Amino acid sequence: MQVAMRRVYLDNNATTPVLPGVLEAMQPYFGERFGNASSIHHHGQETRAAVERARESVAALLGCRASEIVFTSGGTEADNLAIFGLTKPGQHVISSTVEHHAVLNSCKHLEASGCEVTYVPVDGQGQVDPDGVRRALRPNTRIITIMMANNETGVLQPVEEIGSIAAEADVYFHTDAVQAAGKIAIDVKRMGCDLLSISGHKMNAPQGVGALYVRKGTTLRPMLFGGSHERSRRAGTENVPGIVALGKAAELAREAFAHGDIEQMSRMRDHLEETILSEVESTGVNGRGAPRVPNTSSIHFDCIEGEALVIALDLKGLAVSTGAACSSGAIEPSHVLTAMGMSPERARGTLRFSLGKQNTDEDIEFALSLISPTVARLRELSPVYNKIAASS
Repeated sequence: MQVAMRRVYLDNNATTPVLPGVLEAMQPYFGERFGNASSIHHHGQETRAAVERARESVAALLGCRASEIVFTSGGTEADNLAIFGLTKPGQHVISSTVEHHAVLNSCKHLEASGCEVTYVPVDGQGQVDPDGVRRALRPNTRIITIMMANNETGVLQPVEEIGSIAAEADVYFHTDAVQAAGKIAIDVKRMGCDLLSISGHKMNAPQGVGALYVRKGTTLRPMLFGGSHERSRRAGTENVPGIVALGKAAELAREAFAHGDIEQMSRMRDHLEETILSEVESTGVNGRGAPRVPNTSSIHFDCIEGEALVIALDLKGLAVSTGAACSSGAIEPSHVLTAMGMSPERARGTLRFSLGKQNTDEDIEFALSLISPTVARLRELSPVYNKIAASS
């Protein structure tokens, strides 16, 4: 009888497993509770109540009113709705060089449509300088869109300072918080943002559901036209099972904060980093000097192709990535790492380790047992590494 290989998943920034409690909460809405939430009979009102309970749970996670939550199909749609819903040709947008492609490609489309976009650079730790945002302001600036946590490095941006700058200039501020929600506490009032995006599958709900916080009084042009769903901000019959799941995931995230689960995740991440740096030479943590979300570690391994290392580790049962899942297979080095001033070679030799609520100390030890010998074997095959080693 063949013994199943042990597999450990450390690519939670790409997607997370649906937690058992989340799956249990959503299952009835695939079967007996099947009603359309817009129907006025019992079946519809039953699902409408579930949608509104979920809305309240997501609002509690973000520190806002339930009426300020718009459910979407995910983070990409939420980002697009925030950006396109507020801008028109001739206006100016401020973003950063390390945004997720959901924002970057939206900004490129705006440029092609007659908007001007300023991409504020980051420092060597991957952080935006708030003064750089202030200097980028123009009389026709409409919106600042800068992420809360980077999906590749986990680096947190100074969003509260940026929110203050936006408020002073009477400019809208949107932040992509897809990689922050559920990992750090979020309070949209303290942050001073007008719009904030989250995605279910990054916080243990299923793929295909997300939400956009829209501050009261902010009028968005819808991207989808149809019924008056979501207060006429997002037409289309609600994805009730997904919305219920997102609401439950938000509840579980708040419980995790209260129980100290996030501190435990941070401790495991730090142990992973410290052990790799002590056992494997010519490595470093990207963005280590900046504040980061507690689950993410971006580590460069010099003289190695990151994709080769990902494949070698996967063959041994460890799932990690070279960076953003939506960019996997790309030949170009990470735009995030090169924006931080990293060489293309070092960027291509970077791996992202991202922990999830399901990970244990044993998972980390399993990963550590594989990384050092796998790196050593790949370096033995590297002419560049052998040349450096011979000359040292």
